[in-house]
Amino acid sequence: MNLDLTLDTSVRPFRIDVPQTALDDLQERLSRTRWPDEIPGTAGKYGAELDGIRELTDYWQNSYDWRAHEERINRYPQYMTTIDGASVHFLHVRSSEPDAFPLILTHGWPGSFVEFLDIIGPLTDPKAYGGNPEDAFHVVIPSMPGYGFSGPTTETGWNVPRIARAWAELMKRLGYERYGAQGGDWGSNISRTLAAVDPEHACAVHLNYLPWMPKEGPDAPTEEETRRIAKMKAYLAQPAGHMGIQGSRPMTLAYALNDSPIGQLAWIADKFADWTDSRYPVTADQLLTNVMVYWLTGTAGSAARLYYENAQLKGQPIPCPAPIGVAVLPYDLVQPVRRIAERQYTVVHWSEFDRAGHFAAMEVPDRLAEDLRSFFRQFRD
Repeated sequence: MNLDLTLDTSVRPFRIDVPQTALDDLQERLSRTRWPDEIPGTAGKYGAELDGIRELTDYWQNSYDWRAHEERINRYPQYMTTIDGASVHFLHVRSSEPDAFPLILTHGWPGSFVEFLDIIGPLTDPKAYGGNPEDAFHVVIPSMPGYGFSGPTTETGWNVPRIARAWAELMKRLGYERYGAQGGDWGSNISRTLAAVDPEHACAVHLNYLPWMPKEGPDAPTEEETRRIAKMKAYLAQPAGHMGIQGSRPMTLAYALNDSPIGQLAWIADKFADWTDSRYPVTADQLLTNVMVYWLTGTAGSAARLYYENAQLKGQPIPCPAPIGVAVLPYDLVQPVRRIAERQYTVVHWSEFDRAGHFAAMEVPDRLAEDLRSFFRQFRD
């Protein structure tokens, strides 16, 4: 796999223990926020709403309890290892069921491993959540190099293929000969690529986000397919602004996000507001815990670099030799069309959810867990 494994390959226990001085510094910075102006009547037109960010900031200052969330995260076994010169932080939660199936879950941007906290229980202990114990998983939830407690990357070249190769090495170190992969956002790209770089071990891939190129086919599209094709074409014609700046000038952005907690909050909260189902919003605690992972580790800039590094691949297609399952979320950035997806991939499972958006594991953990059980059931033997 052409990885540099000359450094320490040990797997070391890890616990989050943020110094109180870092939390005090955050409070002091929040108290000195210099707020921008907003033209009356334009809330949301130009980006993150001023009133919304003020409200979140008030909660962050006066009600949010990082220590409670730190304690919750530390209940799960966490580890650090070094792969190809990069530190990798990950949760590794083994099920008590003897025949549990290994599954690696990969987050995206502006998410983190925090996205998956509510799905760990349903996956590792389905019986406790009304499911069948035969559907249990051992779960591995890494923080991508450059993200969160993995810390900043220290060299160039950390793109999707390199992360996928690192994940193959991680699963090998953990002793898993056969496993599945799941992800959305960058996790979708990485999971598909993982099956390509480690085809002997990554046997199936489940996605809750599948970007695609709208191509004409022999059959006339349905009304719903026409809507999805138009939405995808519009997205490709005018991609989200974060892709432009992070894919071209991530260092310029890093100065603002690394120095201002409000800047970091607004940059992430804006995407959560746009990419989730407003009928069932992500809670303030969920959002702020995710923001805290970026802020406390100072990884806003290194996380953004993934866009730049991957842009150098010039849009190369992502192969996936393994069978895939797709969960389509109605409030996601785009919705794929099955007939088009089947021209490129071996699609053996397709679910249309009735709610939720880009952060499925956070928005509908029980529903996603059910879909994962259903899909991977056919690959357990």
